Amino acid sequence: MSKSGVLYDFETHDPSTYLSDYQRFIRSSRINGHWNALIDNKLAFHRVLGEFPSHRPSVYGLLRGGDFHLFDPDDRAVASDGGSEFESQNQPALDASQPTMDPLEWFDATLSNGDQLVLKWFSGGGGNNVHFLEQRDGSYLYDGTAKTDAELADVLGSLEDYLVCEFVEQADYADELFSDTTNTVRVLTMYDEQAREPFIPIAIHRIGSSDSAPVDNFSNGGLSAEVDRETGQLSAGAEYPYDGTVDWHETHPETGARIEGTAIPGWKAIRERLLEVAGTLSHLSYVGWDLVVTSTGEFKIIEANSYPGVASLQVHRPLLAESRTRRFYRRHHVV
Repeated sequence: MSKSGVLYDFETHDPSTYLSDYQRFIRSSRINGHWNALIDNKLAFHRVLGEFPSHRPSVYGLLRGGDFHLFDPDDRAVASDGGSEFESQNQPALDASQPTMDPLEWFDATLSNGDQLVLKWFSGGGGNNVHFLEQRDGSYLYDGTAKTDAELADVLGSLEDYLVCEFVEQADYADELFSDTTNTVRVLTMYDEQAREPFIPIAIHRIGSSDSAPVDNFSNGGLSAEVDRETGQLSAGAEYPYDGTVDWHETHPETGARIEGTAIPGWKAIRERLLEVAGTLSHLSYVGWDLVVTSTGEFKIIEANSYPGVASLQVHRPLLAESRTRRFYRRHHVV
């Protein structure tokens, strides 16, 4: 598409070394086949990650038809590796005979001052249909805007099939980059059937801005910095070319925080652990993982994508320039 002529550096790289928009939208969506359903349905994917409890956030329930459908509290406790801070407080026990309740009633009984939740639609990506709820001084902020109980009840009643999830606190380095968004690492994994192992062709760190807030997505105005696959160091951050030119930032244009050269703490441990997850789920051979680094070498997987966008990846370099990556796409009839 025309935007790719601006995003990608065709003067330096042969256009044929880039995964084209047609290949991404049409052909790469077929790589996982019917297993896409396990990734695209966020609740199903949460269950799939049950083998890795320390790496998945808690999912407390589902908003549907104006009701809050509570999920098994034992599953929640496992999901957050012992439960998030407020789970052990005044949380109502799940009554099997009454598995639904008024969402505001649950929020009032469960959340303490400063607690946050993420509300996200069970499907879809790109930072769309994601909302944030915070309890502050006895009131609620919805996407940063104060709501009365009546207003919040109306909003919640309009959210159909939205998961109520744990808000994952990011590590200090990510908070320093830009504190108004959760700044995620997108890691692309592919399963090499010849070598019988997964590998990472590229990884980026997304960094939010006031334009992209409350999310960090590149297409919404966030920055994309490539992650060095060996060291975990970040490149300069690319800014989406709304004015017709890709701008590069060594430091964050708003916070002044250093981007280029900043290293993800414990990157090698994160990389190896994610490859272990990808290897265990080898039948999902093509996945874009969204990680929140929580401390040195620790992370949680907040989402996955079955045919991830490549603009924020290829703004750094063309994917097909590496032979192993090209071979994977050729094996799956993408190129």
